[in-house]
Order: sequence, then structure tokens, then C-alpha cells
Amino acid sequence: MFLERFGIFVLFLGPLVFFHELGHFLFARLFGVRVETFSIGFGPKILKVKKGDTEYAVSLIPLGGYVKMFGDDPLNKDAVPEEERKYSFTHKGKWARFWIVMGGPLANFIMAYVIFFSLLTTGERMPELKIGVISNDSTFYSKGIKSGDTIKKINGKEVFNPTDIIFEGEDLIKTMTVERFGSDTILTLNMTGKDFFEEFAKHPPTLRQPIVVDKKGNQFALSFNKGTVNWDASYDQLKQTWNRNEPVFLYGLKVDENDKKDPFKVNYNNEKNLSLTAYESLDEALDQNGYKSIDLSVKKIQAQSAAMAVGIKENDVIHSINGETVYSFEELRATLQKTEEATISMSIWRDGSLKEFKVTPKVQNRDGEAVKLIGVHSGGIFQPLKFVETSPKPFGEALIISFSRTWDTVIKTIEGFKKLLTAEVSFKTIGGPLAIGKVASDSFYTSLSYFFQLMALISVNLGVINLFPIPVLDGGHIMFIILEIVNRGPVSRRKMEIAQQVGLSILLMLMVGAIFNDVNRFF
Repeated sequence: MFLERFGIFVLFLGPLVFFHELGHFLFARLFGVRVETFSIGFGPKILKVKKGDTEYAVSLIPLGGYVKMFGDDPLNKDAVPEEERKYSFTHKGKWARFWIVMGGPLANFIMAYVIFFSLLTTGERMPELKIGVISNDSTFYSKGIKSGDTIKKINGKEVFNPTDIIFEGEDLIKTMTVERFGSDTILTLNMTGKDFFEEFAKHPPTLRQPIVVDKKGNQFALSFNKGTVNWDASYDQLKQTWNRNEPVFLYGLKVDENDKKDPFKVNYNNEKNLSLTAYESLDEALDQNGYKSIDLSVKKIQAQSAAMAVGIKENDVIHSINGETVYSFEELRATLQKTEEATISMSIWRDGSLKEFKVTPKVQNRDGEAVKLIGVHSGGIFQPLKFVETSPKPFGEALIISFSRTWDTVIKTIEGFKKLLTAEVSFKTIGGPLAIGKVASDSFYTSLSYFFQLMALISVNLGVINLFPIPVLDGGHIMFIILEIVNRGPVSRRKMEIAQQVGLSILLMLMVGAIFNDVNRFF
């Protein structure tokens, strides 16, 4: 599995690095600069071939690349022989050096444009824009949005992926059309695209299947319609649309997760008809009748955990903490973090009876916060992602939309870094190679359209980052060229040395910070 994910990471990052360095290479050759090395990767060279004046190489560390040009050291400019200076980077004019440096970021922007254009002209296969669990006190709920709604249109215009929402930016989303139980519903929002997307990101589509367990751990399919189970309706959707005056049906169930075509074997002969008119919520009604959502069943106990120490077992069903009934595994986590006592009381359903346990959670530091853990893994079964396929766009329309997507991505990237610098966004959100690798592999397993769209977004990010006015980055070289124009002469050797040392220090701090975030996030 590691080798597979590493291969996806290389497949994702390799083209980004290659086209960036190719941009530098092509402009260098265009202006007559001799390129000594074109390498994908850093460190020891594992593959190399010499053609003409250039050595083409693949190096061991796949986290970048470089183009080494003849005479590219401005601190040793005078060491280049007079007869060779026509091939030297530092001896070229300001305009030539600007385009050679700019070639890398420009190639990244062009690459993003080409990816967007290709996706639009061939059609995209993207996950549905489904909204996850909505609490009754959330902003979305106040706007009429409910758990499991699928976004179809914004301001009357069809949307197919998160990028379409991001590009609304500061523009107002007046109306949104959602699909709910097979029918379209138009909602009035009056939210900016930016505010909407920030709220949307808080509700990932992890929706529970309509499955409950009894006090003995037996599984049942939940339905509002006699003799049938709608597997497209999640437990979270059903609880929000529940009408207590209508009966609830439970059917015996055996889940075979290895059967991809028909994992849920429903026994319609084993039917339970519940009349729940006396209760205010579906969660409470089921709990009082001896049923819980399946995510509160214990699938696995972590070795040497607090749960294992007190004898909690697999297939137990968690009922409450310190007398407070919990109705989902997420609610269990939240309730656990709120407890102030070192030792808590947990009520468990086992073999038809209620058992009490005194548990002392272990405390771990995660991202600077103390997190309480008891060491149980949820038996939750969640709904799979569904996909939508878009029709190919006409050639001319795709050209225009691709430019708009690329430009908007550049603007959103700059705005994101601005928020980082002004502390509107925490530096903890920055990811390093491990974060990029995880996102790349997750998107690859989701859909190729998603994978390539993410590649386009990262390509734009790479182009923008390289234009930062930090010495050792492309933007730093451009900054020196601008200073040459302002000073009407080259920057002094001492100033360049100081600037490069400062730039390298800043870059190293950013890299160390990103890697530190990765270690905290994944380990």
C-alpha cells in the first residue's frame, strides 16, 4: 500500500515539477543560455543521459527539480570567460533574465489551463456535492439546508464540483437548488460564495446508512415505508424528516461488506413495527425502545487502551457517558472532551442488559490540544460517494471557462496566502509532502477528474509560491532584476549575499513548519 501511494504521489508531483523546470529550460534555450543540467528531483542522480550541452537526470528525492544554467551565479559573474559570456545567464540582459525566471511559474499556469480545458472538453466525473450532517443550530440549517442535500444549482446555474462554488468568491449566492429525496428544492441563501464554501467545508458528506442495532448487537435496516428499505436515504436524513405520527419499520439485516453489489441482506420476514408518537426526536424514540445507530456499536478495541483495561468488548453498544445519553459516535467524542473528571462512567449495552464501567481516558496532545481517548473504534457504516458526469463543453466555450478557472484560482491562492500572513488562517493549515501525498492518493481513488483538477489547483499554487519575492525563489530573482532597473545597475555583492541568506532561512522555516504540521497531523 505504501509503494502504491508513493507511486501516486510521484505521478501527481512529477508533472508539476517537470513543466515548471521545462518553462525555465525553454526560455533559457530561446535566449541562448547554455543549460548544463535538467533534473527532476534533488540529490544523487539515479538516471542520467547527456545530449548536447545538457545532462538530463532523474534524482533520488522527488520533491522538486532544478535547471542548472551556465553562469547562473551572480556572485561569480566576473569568473565567466569573455568568449563564453554569450551563453551565460548572468550576462544576459534584464528582459531575457526576467523571462527565463518567469518561465517556470508561467508553465505552471499554462499547465493548469490545459488541465481545466481538457477536463471541460472531455467531460468530468466528479463526486456529488452532497452536504453532510447538519445540526439544528448551524447556519445552514437556518437557511433551510438539511443533512444529505445534494447541491445542483447556484443562482440557477448548474454546479458540478467545489471549484464552481469557490469561484463565486465575494459574489452573492441568492438561491441554491438542492436535490432532496429525489425532488428539487429551491432555497434562498443570500450568502457570499466565500462564506458558503467555508460553511460547506465544515460538513463533509459522512452520512450514516439507515442501520440500527439492538441491545444484543443485532442489526436492523430502518425504514419509514413498509416492506422496503431506501438505501439512498441516510440515517441522518431520516432523522431530520421524521414525522412521529407515522410508524417506523425495522427489518432484520446481515451486512456482507465483501459483497460490493449487494452488501445488505434484508430479511423482510423479520419485521418490527414501532409506534413512536410519544417522542420528540427519532434518536430518543429508538433509544427508548432499545435501538441505537450502528456507529455506536464497538467494532474494535485498541490494544492497551482505557477501554480494554476495563473490559469493554467488540460488539458492545455505547449508551451514555456520565448519565448523558449519546446518539452518534461524533456526539460520543464531543461529550468525552467536555468531561472534566479524570474517570468517567460509561453505560454499555451487552447481551440485552445495561452494564456500567468506570473508564479513565488517556490524554494525548494533538495540534496543541489535549484530546481524551478511550480506544474504541466505531462500527459505523457510511453511504458511499456517488458521482455525476458532465457533458463535454464546446471548444470555444471551454477556452473561455478554462481561462476563467485558471485566473480565479490564481486570485483565490493569493487571497489564501494573504490570510495566512494576516493570521486570519492558522499556519497549522499548511501541509507538507505528507499532506500533499494523502490528498493526491485520496483524489486518485475518488476519480481521475478529481485527481487532475487537484493537480491544476496545486500547479497554480506552485506558480504563485515561486513568485514570492524571496531570494532563492523565482520571485526573488525577479525582485533583483527590478532593483537593477531602479538602481540603474546591479545590486552589490554584499546585499545579494545577505538577501540570499535571509531568503534561504525563510524558505527553510516554511519547509520545517510544513513538515512539522505533517508529523503532528499524521503521527
